[in-house]
Amino acid sequence: MHQCCSAFAYTYFTDHLKGSYVGDLGLGTVGECCKQLEDLNLHFCEGLTDKGLIELVLGCGNSLRSLGIAACARITDVALEAVGSNCKYLEVLSLDSELINNKGVLAVAKGCRFLKVLKLQCLNATDEALIAVGFFCSLLDSLALYSFPRFTDESTRISSLAPAMLGLEAIASGCAELSRLEVNGCHNVKTSGIESIGKSCRNLSELALLYCQKIGDHSLSEVGRGCEHLQAIHLVDCASIGDDAIGSIARGCRNLKKLHIRRCYEVGNKGIISVGQNCRSLTDLSIRFCDKVGDDALFAVGGGCSLQHLNVSGCYLITDDGITAIARGSPKLSFLDMSVLQNAGDSALIEVSKGCPLLKDLVLSHCRQITDVGLTHVANRFTMLETCHIVYCPNITSAGVATFVSGCPNIKKVLVEKWKVSDRTKRKAGSILSYLCVDL
Repeated sequence: MHQCCSAFAYTYFTDHLKGSYVGDLGLGTVGECCKQLEDLNLHFCEGLTDKGLIELVLGCGNSLRSLGIAACARITDVALEAVGSNCKYLEVLSLDSELINNKGVLAVAKGCRFLKVLKLQCLNATDEALIAVGFFCSLLDSLALYSFPRFTDESTRISSLAPAMLGLEAIASGCAELSRLEVNGCHNVKTSGIESIGKSCRNLSELALLYCQKIGDHSLSEVGRGCEHLQAIHLVDCASIGDDAIGSIARGCRNLKKLHIRRCYEVGNKGIISVGQNCRSLTDLSIRFCDKVGDDALFAVGGGCSLQHLNVSGCYLITDDGITAIARGSPKLSFLDMSVLQNAGDSALIEVSKGCPLLKDLVLSHCRQITDVGLTHVANRFTMLETCHIVYCPNITSAGVATFVSGCPNIKKVLVEKWKVSDRTKRKAGSILSYLCVDL
Protein backbone atom coordinates (compact mmCIF):
# COMPACT_ATOMS: atom_id res chain seq x y z
CA MET A 1 0.00 0.00 0.00
CA HIS A 2 2.88 2.34 0.83
CA GLN A 3 4.31 2.13 -2.71
CA CYS A 4 0.85 2.46 -4.27
CA CYS A 5 0.05 5.63 -2.32
CA SER A 6 3.43 7.13 -3.08
CA ALA A 7 2.79 6.73 -6.79
CA PHE A 8 -0.25 8.96 -6.47
CA ALA A 9 1.23 11.44 -4.03
CA TYR A 10 1.01 14.35 -6.42
CA THR A 11 -2.55 13.76 -7.60
CA TYR A 12 -4.25 12.72 -4.36
CA PHE A 13 -5.93 15.97 -3.43
CA THR A 14 -9.19 15.01 -1.72
CA ASP A 15 -10.22 12.38 0.80
CA HIS A 16 -13.80 12.03 2.08
CA LEU A 17 -14.02 9.46 4.86
CA LYS A 18 -17.63 9.48 6.03
CA GLY A 19 -18.89 6.64 8.17
CA SER A 20 -15.86 4.56 7.25
CA TYR A 21 -13.87 2.16 9.39
CA VAL A 22 -10.62 3.99 8.85
CA GLY A 23 -8.41 3.97 11.91
CA ASP A 24 -5.17 5.49 13.08
CA LEU A 25 -2.97 3.25 10.93
CA GLY A 26 -4.83 4.08 7.72
CA LEU A 27 -4.91 7.81 8.35
CA GLY A 28 -1.26 7.82 9.31
CA THR A 29 -0.41 6.10 6.02
CA VAL A 30 -2.37 8.76 4.10
CA GLY A 31 -0.35 11.45 5.85
CA GLU A 32 2.93 9.75 5.11
CA CYS A 33 2.31 9.04 1.45
CA CYS A 34 -0.11 11.71 0.17
CA LYS A 35 1.88 14.86 0.61
CA GLN A 36 -0.37 16.94 -1.65
CA LEU A 37 -3.61 16.21 0.24
CA GLU A 38 -5.69 19.41 0.36
CA ASP A 39 -9.20 18.40 1.42
CA LEU A 40 -10.04 15.91 4.20
CA ASN A 41 -13.45 15.11 5.70
CA LEU A 42 -13.65 12.83 8.72
CA HIS A 43 -17.27 12.08 9.60
CA PHE A 44 -18.37 9.27 11.93
CA CYS A 45 -14.94 7.62 11.92
CA GLU A 46 -15.40 5.74 15.19
CA GLY A 47 -12.06 3.97 15.08
CA LEU A 48 -10.05 7.15 14.79
CA THR A 49 -8.18 8.67 17.76
CA ASP A 50 -5.92 11.66 18.29
CA LYS A 51 -2.95 9.53 17.27
CA GLY A 52 -4.18 9.02 13.70
CA LEU A 53 -5.00 12.69 13.08
CA ILE A 54 -1.70 13.80 14.57
CA GLU A 55 0.24 11.46 12.29
CA LEU A 56 -1.72 12.70 9.29
CA VAL A 57 -1.04 16.40 9.91
CA LEU A 58 2.60 15.71 10.66
CA GLY A 59 2.84 14.16 7.20
CA CYS A 60 0.72 16.44 5.02
CA GLY A 61 -0.47 19.30 7.22
CA ASN A 62 1.47 21.82 5.16
CA SER A 63 -0.65 21.10 2.07
CA LEU A 64 -4.01 20.75 3.85
CA ARG A 65 -6.45 23.54 2.97
CA SER A 66 -9.78 22.12 4.16
CA LEU A 67 -10.54 19.89 7.16
CA GLY A 68 -13.86 18.60 8.46
CA ILE A 69 -14.25 16.67 11.72
CA ALA A 70 -17.68 15.50 12.88
CA ALA A 71 -18.85 12.76 15.26
CA CYS A 72 -15.37 11.30 15.68
CA ALA A 73 -15.86 10.33 19.30
CA ARG A 74 -12.20 10.04 20.26
CA ILE A 75 -10.80 13.21 18.70
CA THR A 76 -9.93 15.74 21.42
CA ASP A 77 -8.07 19.01 21.96
CA VAL A 78 -4.76 17.12 21.69
CA ALA A 79 -5.32 16.49 17.97
CA LEU A 80 -6.46 20.07 17.38
CA GLU A 81 -3.26 21.36 18.95
CA ALA A 82 -1.40 19.36 16.29
CA VAL A 83 -3.63 20.86 13.60
CA GLY A 84 -2.82 24.34 14.87
CA SER A 85 0.92 23.60 14.86
CA ASN A 86 1.14 21.87 11.47
CA CYS A 87 -1.66 23.22 9.24
CA LYS A 88 -0.71 26.85 8.98
CA TYR A 89 -2.24 27.24 5.49
CA LEU A 90 -5.62 25.78 6.46
CA GLU A 91 -8.46 27.87 5.01
CA VAL A 92 -11.61 25.86 5.79
CA LEU A 93 -12.36 24.11 9.10
CA SER A 94 -15.56 22.41 10.25
CA LEU A 95 -15.68 21.04 13.81
CA ASP A 96 -18.56 19.14 15.39
CA SER A 97 -17.61 17.54 18.69
CA GLU A 98 -18.66 17.26 22.31
CA LEU A 99 -15.08 16.61 23.42
CA ILE A 100 -13.35 19.68 22.00
CA ASN A 101 -12.94 22.55 24.46
CA ASN A 102 -11.45 26.03 24.41
CA LYS A 103 -7.92 24.66 24.35
CA GLY A 104 -8.36 23.02 20.93
CA VAL A 105 -10.13 25.98 19.33
CA LEU A 106 -7.52 28.41 20.70
CA ALA A 107 -4.72 26.28 19.25
CA VAL A 108 -6.34 26.31 15.82
CA ALA A 109 -7.05 30.05 15.94
CA LYS A 110 -3.46 30.86 16.88
CA GLY A 111 -1.86 28.48 14.39
CA CYS A 112 -4.16 28.72 11.36
CA ARG A 113 -4.05 32.45 10.57
CA PHE A 114 -5.28 31.96 6.98
CA LEU A 115 -8.68 30.57 7.99
CA LYS A 116 -11.46 31.92 5.79
CA VAL A 117 -14.35 29.56 6.58
CA LEU A 118 -15.03 28.29 10.10
CA LYS A 119 -17.97 26.13 11.24
CA LEU A 120 -18.09 25.27 14.92
CA GLN A 121 -20.36 23.01 16.94
CA CYS A 122 -18.44 22.44 20.15
CA LEU A 123 -20.75 22.20 23.14
CA ASN A 124 -17.98 22.78 25.68
CA ALA A 125 -16.40 25.84 24.08
CA THR A 126 -17.01 29.24 25.68
CA ASP A 127 -16.65 32.92 24.84
CA GLU A 128 -12.89 32.58 25.22
CA ALA A 129 -12.72 30.40 22.10
CA LEU A 130 -14.77 32.83 20.03
CA ILE A 131 -12.68 35.78 21.17
CA ALA A 132 -9.51 33.94 20.13
CA VAL A 133 -10.94 33.47 16.63
CA GLY A 134 -11.62 37.19 16.40
CA PHE A 135 -8.19 38.06 17.76
CA PHE A 136 -6.13 35.79 15.47
CA CYS A 137 -8.15 35.02 12.32
CA SER A 138 -8.34 38.38 10.57
CA LEU A 139 -9.00 36.85 7.12
CA LEU A 140 -12.18 35.08 8.19
CA ASP A 141 -14.91 35.40 5.56
CA SER A 142 -17.58 32.98 6.82
CA LEU A 143 -18.43 31.96 10.39
CA ALA A 144 -21.14 29.51 11.50
CA LEU A 145 -21.82 28.81 15.18
CA TYR A 146 -24.12 25.92 16.09
CA SER A 147 -25.51 25.09 19.53
CA PHE A 148 -23.10 26.87 21.87
CA PRO A 149 -24.94 26.94 25.19
CA ARG A 150 -21.89 28.42 26.90
CA PHE A 151 -21.53 31.44 24.60
CA THR A 152 -22.88 34.32 26.64
CA ASP A 153 -21.52 37.51 25.06
CA GLU A 154 -20.00 38.39 28.41
CA SER A 155 -16.71 40.28 28.57
CA THR A 156 -13.71 37.94 28.59
CA ARG A 157 -9.95 38.45 28.31
CA ILE A 158 -7.84 35.81 26.51
CA SER A 159 -4.47 37.28 27.55
CA SER A 160 -3.00 40.12 29.54
CA LEU A 161 -2.23 41.89 26.27
CA ALA A 162 -5.75 41.68 24.85
CA PRO A 163 -8.62 43.94 25.96
CA ALA A 164 -11.69 42.38 27.55
CA MET A 165 -14.31 41.77 24.82
CA LEU A 166 -17.65 40.17 24.15
CA GLY A 167 -17.55 37.04 21.98
CA LEU A 168 -19.14 38.45 18.81
CA GLU A 169 -17.65 41.87 19.50
CA ALA A 170 -14.22 40.27 19.10
CA ILE A 171 -15.31 38.77 15.77
CA ALA A 172 -16.57 42.16 14.61
CA SER A 173 -13.39 43.90 15.72
CA GLY A 174 -10.92 41.40 14.31
CA CYS A 175 -12.69 39.99 11.24
CA ALA A 176 -13.64 43.08 9.26
CA GLU A 177 -13.86 41.09 5.99
CA LEU A 178 -16.60 38.80 7.32
CA SER A 179 -19.28 38.34 4.64
CA ARG A 180 -21.36 35.50 6.11
CA LEU A 181 -22.46 34.88 9.69
CA GLU A 182 -24.76 32.15 11.02
CA VAL A 183 -25.70 31.96 14.70
CA ASN A 184 -27.80 28.85 15.29
CA GLY A 185 -29.10 27.71 18.65
CA CYS A 186 -26.80 29.94 20.71
CA HIS A 187 -29.48 30.81 23.23
CA ASN A 188 -27.37 33.17 25.34
CA VAL A 189 -26.07 35.38 22.53
CA LYS A 190 -27.67 38.79 22.97
CA THR A 191 -28.41 41.90 20.95
CA SER A 192 -25.06 43.59 21.63
CA GLY A 193 -23.04 40.98 19.75
CA ILE A 194 -24.99 41.38 16.50
CA GLU A 195 -24.93 45.16 16.94
CA SER A 196 -21.13 44.99 16.90
CA ILE A 197 -21.24 42.99 13.67
CA GLY A 198 -23.46 45.65 12.10
CA LYS A 199 -21.08 48.42 13.09
CA SER A 200 -17.84 46.80 11.94
CA CYS A 201 -18.48 44.18 9.24
CA ARG A 202 -19.39 46.40 6.31
CA ASN A 203 -19.02 43.59 3.76
CA LEU A 204 -21.60 41.33 5.39
CA SER A 205 -23.73 39.81 2.62
CA GLU A 206 -25.57 37.01 4.46
CA LEU A 207 -26.85 36.82 8.03
CA ALA A 208 -28.67 33.88 9.62
CA LEU A 209 -30.07 33.99 13.16
CA LEU A 210 -31.79 30.77 14.19
CA TYR A 211 -33.31 29.99 17.60
CA CYS A 212 -31.78 33.07 19.21
CA GLN A 213 -34.44 34.27 21.62
CA LYS A 214 -32.38 37.03 23.23
CA ILE A 215 -31.47 38.91 20.06
CA GLY A 216 -33.78 41.90 19.62
CA ASP A 217 -34.70 44.64 17.16
CA HIS A 218 -31.74 46.89 17.93
CA SER A 219 -29.31 44.32 16.58
CA LEU A 220 -30.85 44.32 13.10
CA SER A 221 -31.29 48.09 13.21
CA GLU A 222 -27.51 48.37 13.46
CA VAL A 223 -27.07 45.84 10.65
CA GLY A 224 -29.43 47.92 8.53
CA ARG A 225 -27.38 51.03 9.16
CA GLY A 226 -23.97 49.46 8.60
CA CYS A 227 -24.30 46.59 6.12
CA GLU A 228 -25.59 48.03 2.88
CA HIS A 229 -24.26 45.04 0.91
CA LEU A 230 -26.46 42.53 2.74
CA GLN A 231 -28.20 40.29 0.22
CA ALA A 232 -29.70 37.48 2.32
CA ILE A 233 -31.14 37.21 5.81
CA HIS A 234 -32.59 34.14 7.56
CA LEU A 235 -34.55 34.42 10.81
CA VAL A 236 -36.03 31.42 12.62
CA ASP A 237 -37.73 31.45 16.04
CA CYS A 238 -36.35 34.83 17.02
CA ALA A 239 -39.12 35.90 19.37
CA SER A 240 -37.74 39.37 20.10
CA ILE A 241 -37.36 40.48 16.47
CA GLY A 242 -40.28 42.40 14.95
CA ASP A 243 -41.35 44.96 12.38
CA ASP A 244 -38.88 47.65 13.46
CA ALA A 245 -35.95 45.34 12.76
CA ILE A 246 -37.28 44.26 9.36
CA GLY A 247 -38.00 47.88 8.44
CA SER A 248 -34.43 48.89 9.32
CA ILE A 249 -33.05 46.10 7.14
CA ALA A 250 -35.33 47.09 4.28
CA ARG A 251 -34.36 50.76 4.36
CA GLY A 252 -30.64 50.18 4.81
CA CYS A 253 -30.05 47.04 2.73
CA ARG A 254 -31.70 47.86 -0.56
CA ASN A 255 -29.77 45.15 -2.42
CA LEU A 256 -31.52 42.44 -0.41
CA LYS A 257 -32.35 39.47 -2.65
CA LYS A 258 -33.42 36.81 -0.14
CA LEU A 259 -35.52 37.16 3.01
CA HIS A 260 -36.48 34.02 4.95
CA ILE A 261 -38.50 34.36 8.17
CA ARG A 262 -40.05 31.50 10.13
CA ARG A 263 -42.02 31.62 13.36
CA CYS A 264 -41.04 35.19 14.22
CA TYR A 265 -44.40 36.13 15.66
CA GLU A 266 -43.70 39.84 16.11
CA VAL A 267 -43.13 40.33 12.38
CA GLY A 268 -46.25 41.59 10.62
CA ASN A 269 -47.45 43.63 7.69
CA LYS A 270 -45.51 46.77 8.55
CA GLY A 271 -42.08 45.16 8.22
CA ILE A 272 -42.85 43.27 5.01
CA ILE A 273 -44.50 46.35 3.44
CA SER A 274 -41.22 48.20 4.00
CA VAL A 275 -39.39 45.35 2.23
CA GLY A 276 -41.73 45.65 -0.76
CA GLN A 277 -41.23 49.39 -0.93
CA ASN A 278 -37.44 49.43 -0.61
CA CYS A 279 -35.93 46.11 -1.75
CA ARG A 280 -36.58 46.08 -5.50
CA SER A 281 -34.01 43.32 -6.08
CA LEU A 282 -35.81 40.83 -3.83
CA THR A 283 -36.44 37.55 -5.66
CA ASP A 284 -36.75 35.01 -2.82
CA LEU A 285 -39.27 35.59 -0.01
CA SER A 286 -40.19 33.01 2.60
CA ILE A 287 -42.51 34.01 5.45
CA ARG A 288 -43.60 30.86 7.24
CA PHE A 289 -46.00 30.72 10.18
CA CYS A 290 -45.88 34.45 10.84
CA ASP A 291 -49.49 34.94 11.86
CA LYS A 292 -49.43 38.76 11.73
CA VAL A 293 -48.54 38.85 8.02
CA GLY A 294 -51.51 39.29 5.69
CA ASP A 295 -52.59 40.51 2.28
CA ASP A 296 -51.33 44.09 2.75
CA ALA A 297 -47.77 42.76 2.96
CA LEU A 298 -48.14 40.85 -0.31
CA PHE A 299 -49.74 43.84 -2.01
CA ALA A 300 -46.55 45.81 -1.33
CA VAL A 301 -44.25 42.97 -2.37
CA GLY A 302 -46.26 42.29 -5.52
CA GLY A 303 -46.09 45.96 -6.47
CA GLY A 304 -42.38 46.39 -5.77
CA CYS A 305 -40.62 43.08 -6.35
CA SER A 306 -40.57 40.44 -9.06
CA LEU A 307 -40.24 37.20 -7.09
CA GLN A 308 -38.95 33.85 -8.28
CA HIS A 309 -39.52 32.04 -4.99
CA LEU A 310 -42.40 32.57 -2.54
CA ASN A 311 -43.26 30.59 0.59
CA VAL A 312 -46.12 31.84 2.78
CA SER A 313 -46.96 28.55 4.47
CA GLY A 314 -49.02 28.95 7.61
CA CYS A 315 -49.67 32.69 7.33
CA TYR A 316 -53.35 32.42 8.12
CA LEU A 317 -54.27 36.02 7.27
CA ILE A 318 -53.26 35.67 3.62
CA THR A 319 -56.16 35.18 1.20
CA ASP A 320 -56.76 34.90 -2.53
CA ASP A 321 -56.15 38.64 -2.85
CA GLY A 322 -52.58 38.47 -1.53
CA ILE A 323 -51.61 35.56 -3.76
CA THR A 324 -53.21 37.34 -6.73
CA ALA A 325 -51.04 40.40 -6.10
CA ILE A 326 -47.92 38.26 -6.29
CA ALA A 327 -49.14 36.43 -9.40
CA ARG A 328 -49.69 39.70 -11.23
CA GLY A 329 -46.33 41.17 -10.23
CA SER A 330 -44.03 38.15 -10.50
CA PRO A 331 -44.15 36.57 -13.97
CA LYS A 332 -40.86 34.71 -13.30
CA LEU A 333 -42.15 32.91 -10.23
CA SER A 334 -40.88 29.30 -10.28
CA PHE A 335 -41.63 28.15 -6.70
CA LEU A 336 -44.81 28.72 -4.69
CA ASP A 337 -45.68 27.26 -1.30
CA MET A 338 -49.12 28.34 -0.08
CA SER A 339 -49.71 25.34 2.17
CA VAL A 340 -51.83 25.69 5.31
CA LEU A 341 -53.56 28.82 3.96
CA GLN A 342 -57.15 28.42 5.07
CA ASN A 343 -58.47 31.45 3.18
CA ALA A 344 -56.86 30.95 -0.22
CA GLY A 345 -58.38 28.71 -2.84
CA ASP A 346 -59.24 28.28 -6.50
CA SER A 347 -59.29 32.00 -7.30
CA ALA A 348 -55.68 32.32 -6.23
CA LEU A 349 -54.66 29.31 -8.30
CA ILE A 350 -56.44 30.63 -11.36
CA GLU A 351 -54.56 33.94 -11.11
CA VAL A 352 -51.25 32.16 -10.57
CA SER A 353 -51.91 29.97 -13.60
CA LYS A 354 -52.46 33.11 -15.70
CA GLY A 355 -49.55 35.16 -14.43
CA CYS A 356 -46.77 32.69 -13.63
CA PRO A 357 -46.10 30.44 -16.65
CA LEU A 358 -42.61 29.44 -15.42
CA LEU A 359 -43.81 27.78 -12.21
CA LYS A 360 -42.00 24.48 -11.55
CA ASP A 361 -42.79 23.66 -7.91
CA LEU A 362 -46.17 24.10 -6.22
CA VAL A 363 -47.11 23.20 -2.63
CA LEU A 364 -50.83 23.25 -1.79
CA SER A 365 -51.05 20.84 1.15
CA HIS A 366 -53.60 21.58 3.89
CA CYS A 367 -55.45 24.13 1.70
CA ARG A 368 -59.12 23.43 2.42
CA GLN A 369 -60.48 25.89 -0.14
CA ILE A 370 -58.75 24.37 -3.17
CA THR A 371 -60.87 22.06 -5.30
CA ASP A 372 -60.62 20.07 -8.51
CA VAL A 373 -61.50 23.28 -10.39
CA GLY A 374 -58.32 25.04 -9.31
CA LEU A 375 -56.23 21.95 -9.88
CA THR A 376 -57.57 21.68 -13.43
CA HIS A 377 -56.41 25.23 -14.17
CA VAL A 378 -52.96 24.27 -12.92
CA ALA A 379 -52.89 21.25 -15.23
CA ASN A 380 -54.03 23.27 -18.24
CA ARG A 381 -51.67 26.21 -17.78
CA PHE A 382 -48.45 25.07 -16.08
CA THR A 383 -46.58 23.30 -18.84
CA MET A 384 -43.28 23.50 -16.92
CA LEU A 385 -44.59 22.22 -13.56
CA GLU A 386 -42.39 19.43 -12.14
CA THR A 387 -43.55 18.88 -8.55
CA CYS A 388 -46.83 19.39 -6.70
CA HIS A 389 -47.90 18.58 -3.12
CA ILE A 390 -51.65 18.20 -2.59
CA VAL A 391 -52.02 16.18 0.62
CA TYR A 392 -54.80 17.04 3.09
CA CYS A 393 -56.81 19.05 0.58
CA PRO A 394 -60.30 17.65 1.36
CA ASN A 395 -61.97 19.14 -1.73
CA ILE A 396 -59.57 17.54 -4.19
CA THR A 397 -60.92 14.19 -5.39
CA SER A 398 -59.54 11.21 -7.22
CA ALA A 399 -61.00 12.62 -10.44
CA GLY A 400 -59.10 15.86 -9.91
CA VAL A 401 -55.88 13.97 -9.26
CA ALA A 402 -56.34 11.94 -12.45
CA THR A 403 -57.00 15.06 -14.55
CA PHE A 404 -54.04 16.83 -13.02
CA VAL A 405 -51.55 14.01 -13.53
CA SER A 406 -52.57 13.46 -17.15
CA GLY A 407 -52.57 17.17 -17.97
CA CYS A 408 -49.07 18.17 -16.77
CA PRO A 409 -46.55 17.12 -19.45
CA ASN A 410 -43.39 17.61 -17.38
CA ILE A 411 -44.60 16.54 -13.96
CA LYS A 412 -42.06 14.41 -12.06
CA LYS A 413 -43.50 14.12 -8.55
CA VAL A 414 -46.98 14.41 -7.05
CA LEU A 415 -47.40 13.99 -3.29
CA VAL A 416 -50.97 12.88 -2.54
CA GLU A 417 -53.01 10.57 -0.28
CA LYS A 418 -52.95 7.03 -1.59
CA TRP A 419 -56.72 6.59 -1.40
CA LYS A 420 -57.23 9.45 -3.87
CA VAL A 421 -55.37 7.64 -6.64
CA SER A 422 -57.41 5.31 -8.83
CA ASP A 423 -56.01 2.06 -10.18
CA ARG A 424 -56.01 3.54 -13.66
CA THR A 425 -54.03 6.57 -12.52
CA LYS A 426 -51.55 4.28 -10.77
CA ARG A 427 -51.01 2.34 -13.97
CA LYS A 428 -50.54 5.48 -16.07
CA ALA A 429 -48.45 7.56 -13.67
CA GLY A 430 -47.23 5.31 -10.87
CA SER A 431 -43.61 6.44 -11.20
CA ILE A 432 -44.39 10.06 -10.32
CA LEU A 433 -46.76 9.43 -7.41
CA SER A 434 -45.56 9.68 -3.81
CA TYR A 435 -47.62 8.97 -0.74
CA LEU A 436 -47.28 10.70 2.61
CA CYS A 437 -48.66 7.63 4.35
CA VAL A 438 -49.66 4.32 2.77
CA ASP A 439 -52.80 4.10 4.92
CA LEU A 440 -54.29 7.45 3.90
